[in-house]
Amino acid sequence: MVDRIDKKILKILQENAHISNQELAERVALSPSPCLRRVKALEENGTISKQVILLNPEKIGLALTVIVLVGLNSHQASVMAEFEKNIQALPEVIQCYLITGQQADYVLKVIVPDLNTYQSFLLGKLTSISGVDNVHSSFILRTICDTTALPLDYL
Repeated sequence: MVDRIDKKILKILQENAHISNQELAERVALSPSPCLRRVKALEENGTISKQVILLNPEKIGLALTVIVLVGLNSHQASVMAEFEKNIQALPEVIQCYLITGQQADYVLKVIVPDLNTYQSFLLGKLTSISGVDNVHSSFILRTICDTTALPLDYL
């Protein structure tokens, strides 16, 4: 069960996972030892699943983001499992979701340097996966909102 202090800890850590335990403790009005115990408990119970560094894609030459809808030619479990296994092996695919309510079966977020690289990815990798029937690509022109922070008001 997440209490008010845990909620504060989670909010702060979502903004800056590099914050020192000392500063975190001060911001949530705890001494350092109990604060650290709370963070460790949140990690151990799976509330905090991992801590990562987020890179700026454009700063490392990944200027093109594409949302890709993929339809399969079959909904057999084996076809879907094979597709998912292949998708997980493609570093260009940074998110993949099985969806409903669309003609597509999956939505992917793909990041590549440029349009030529995306074309190579599309023709050389994505459409060569067994079971892929159709692909619809939408190119991101401008990012309006992009966060990894989860809404904590529901806790």
